[in-house]
Amino acid sequence: MTQDPYEILGVSRDADADAIKKAYRRLARQLHPDVNPDPATQERFKDVSRAYEVLSDPQKRAAYDRGGDAFGAGFGGAGAGFSFTDIMDAFFGGGAPGATAGRGPRPRHRRGQDALIRLDATLAEAAFGVTRDLKVDTAVRCEACQGDGTAPGTSPITCETCRGAGEVAQVQRSFLGEIRTLRPCAACRGHGSIIPDPCRECSGDGRVRSRRTITVKIPAGVDNGTRVQLVGEGEVGPGGGPAGDLYVEIHVEPHPTFTRHGNDLHTSVSLPMTVAALGTTLTMPLLEADLPRTAEAEESETRTTYELEVRPGTQSGSEQVIRGFGVPGLRGGRGDLVVTVVVETPTRLDGRQEELVRELAGLRGEEAFGQQSGPQHKSVFGRLRDAFNG
Repeated sequence: MTQDPYEILGVSRDADADAIKKAYRRLARQLHPDVNPDPATQERFKDVSRAYEVLSDPQKRAAYDRGGDAFGAGFGGAGAGFSFTDIMDAFFGGGAPGATAGRGPRPRHRRGQDALIRLDATLAEAAFGVTRDLKVDTAVRCEACQGDGTAPGTSPITCETCRGAGEVAQVQRSFLGEIRTLRPCAACRGHGSIIPDPCRECSGDGRVRSRRTITVKIPAGVDNGTRVQLVGEGEVGPGGGPAGDLYVEIHVEPHPTFTRHGNDLHTSVSLPMTVAALGTTLTMPLLEADLPRTAEAEESETRTTYELEVRPGTQSGSEQVIRGFGVPGLRGGRGDLVVTVVVETPTRLDGRQEELVRELAGLRGEEAFGQQSGPQHKSVFGRLRDAFNG
């Protein structure tokens, strides 16, 4: 091949390194075998690559400018030289990950993982908050080696295989030339150093498993599935690295009386038919009644009951809303307590009770409801028929 490398890349003889690289990138994107498999195009791609090999190397370019043969044996021949990085540079504008510009040794000291535990709480504890002592089993820093992973009096040594780089180069030949890639060193697992005498307690990991007790403060207003984050209470990282976070997921147990809808509490009261008709006042327990009675609670005179007034003639299914007696919100405020009245109809009456009910029905004109033949007792269908016939 005797063509001028400047002509092959389409640049002038005084072009700088950036102009040469841009020209190569443009041509490589057009001519790469993965883009254009035509044999003639592949040969041209080889020419472009060899031209770039010469002009991107200051020494080879200077030798060619002095009259040397750009593609002769003195310049490495047709199959030598350009690296995998140059090709990746053409397509992505930079070196291939891990190709020639290594990432360096991988640190032993790394952040630990987050941990998740479940906390069962009553509805009152979730609503008003609670402080609990929890036992957690996580990785903690090894106290024997202070997280270094080495036995007392020893220290890591530089890996002889990668000479502390944490990576080793692998070279493969292809029709494009030599492709050089970097891989983590298997001898030191990419750390660049080896622990010849690991700590007996942690086997060189810098951490051990341990059960410990932590105090968790659950804020008022949490709901089922809420996660409380405890920063730095999770797993300690390898090499004694900083701990991750601990997440406490709240599981609220069902309540026999109240159900929660957002920040509102719902409950129901059952009343006999006569009580619903006459009206009454009920003493209802509030959710606060489930809280443990402490000296502080006694001093604050926390209200545990509410006097609910049932108006005469209250119908079954009617609701009464008691403002501000629901669940406190996480961002302030408090929901309501919604009470649904259920009127119970007696299913069995003795003789005297039936007699009194019939007497009441007679007084109200209801003793034969729906069975009278008078105009005032006509059925709905009868009234509709009369309306059409009229």
